[in-house]
Amino acid sequence: MIRLFQRMASLPPAARGALSVLAGAIIAIGLPPLGWWPLAFLGFPLFLMLLASGPRKGWRDGFGLGWAFGLGYFAVAFHWIGFAFLVQADTYLWMMPFMLGILAGGMAIYWGLAALLARRFGGNGLQLALTFSAVLAGAEWLRGHLLTGFPWAAPGLLVDGMGGVAQAAAVIGMTGLSLLVILWASLPLVFLQGGSRASRVAAAVILLSLPAVWIWGDARLRTARDDMVPGVAIRIVQPNLPQDETWREDNARQILDDLEQLSALPTAERPEGIGGISHVVWPESAVPFLIDESPVARAELAPLLGGRTVLLTGAVRLDRKGEGEDPDAHNSIIVFDGRAEPVARYDKWRLVPGGEFLPLAWLLEPLGFRKVVQTPGSFVPGPGPRTITLPGGLRAALTICYEAIFPQRLVDDAERPQVIVNVTNDGWFGRSTGPWQHLAQARLRTIEQGLPMIRAANTGISAVIDPYGRTLRMLPLMEKGVVDSPLPVALSPTPYGRWGDFWLVLLATAVLGCAYLAGKSTSRG
Repeated sequence: MIRLFQRMASLPPAARGALSVLAGAIIAIGLPPLGWWPLAFLGFPLFLMLLASGPRKGWRDGFGLGWAFGLGYFAVAFHWIGFAFLVQADTYLWMMPFMLGILAGGMAIYWGLAALLARRFGGNGLQLALTFSAVLAGAEWLRGHLLTGFPWAAPGLLVDGMGGVAQAAAVIGMTGLSLLVILWASLPLVFLQGGSRASRVAAAVILLSLPAVWIWGDARLRTARDDMVPGVAIRIVQPNLPQDETWREDNARQILDDLEQLSALPTAERPEGIGGISHVVWPESAVPFLIDESPVARAELAPLLGGRTVLLTGAVRLDRKGEGEDPDAHNSIIVFDGRAEPVARYDKWRLVPGGEFLPLAWLLEPLGFRKVVQTPGSFVPGPGPRTITLPGGLRAALTICYEAIFPQRLVDDAERPQVIVNVTNDGWFGRSTGPWQHLAQARLRTIEQGLPMIRAANTGISAVIDPYGRTLRMLPLMEKGVVDSPLPVALSPTPYGRWGDFWLVLLATAVLGCAYLAGKSTSRG
């Protein structure tokens, strides 16, 4: 192995960078839907071997290798975004390489900084593995917060294929899982480098925490409650409308007809159709018109809802201003009671960069760049998370699209809801990995908060998820139909739900403390 390190150190910078890109790409392949998490145990040690073989004080080498590592990871993890530019290819296709390159390269900066710090202060072997896992988890936390945040495809998402390990999200959240995954997958470096006996024993002991967490999570699932909320019967409508037809006003009549027919559809489980349903959920931007301003639509919905069924639908909503002024547009969920009267609304507050607003518009618009979703006005963010009491008394945290990828500020802390409702339109991304990763992140939110989730997606994947992250009912990708389900009872607030990233900070501090001790032990040896 010493010769291998010597060969890595003697490689030209371009070759070292290329291997770092490869290491990152290998890890990203393991994300959902494949679930090949063992690839992380190949990618992280490969990168750390490259990092350890370089000059400790060479900041360019450390940052450059880390940036290349992140670039390989995010280029693979984010490739599904490119499908959105194919929907109206004549208008948007030319933007695809620029937007994907900027996004992957920008996110890789966080990994470059983490590698720089780890190389400068992390030593080798066990100390490097411990330090790198803590600082990269810190970088991932920053990636989810700075500049609106974009925590998609955190390394912790690899636990989607790791059974009971995902249950640890109830305590340490997604970033804490990222720290553990990075640490576990980095520890083979200690054995590859041929470290001291003490460091190898310590690495083996830490690695034993992986099966321990797995066993604990499986035990939590075996003792899970299966209670359902009395009197609540959910129907999720998945119209499976092709994205290039979603925003066409000439399709409005057919789209509304399809949604109404699916809502009333008799099924084997519900032969009476909508008659036995308490809540119907339509996906994000379900209709290409302003449904809350349409008397025709409301007149049709009233007999459908029959005075008893509550409808929650994604919709574009306008705040009208004075004459001659453009209205503010909101990506919203509108709640209709059984008489088809709009009784509540929620406005999305985490807007998608490049989709619902264009960052640095003053610079990019003159160059021809445009946001992908075009509306009569500019999208304006809502005030933030809040719990809405639906007709009948059910308390719901409403979320739209990628708001479900954020662990922080998902629900209103002042009033705990009974359920998370997430409406989305993943039709932009076809049969790519994007919809599957979106669903996997939604499952982590339910574990973190101890809350069930109702998820309605235009083309899928629609699902009812219990507070342990188990998918109870699901309609596959690119299928038209409905999902009928009772609603699982929420759990008591989880440690993560109560204290957020407090336990992550303790874990990261403990790992850095162990790294310090490992460094002291090495220096004494």
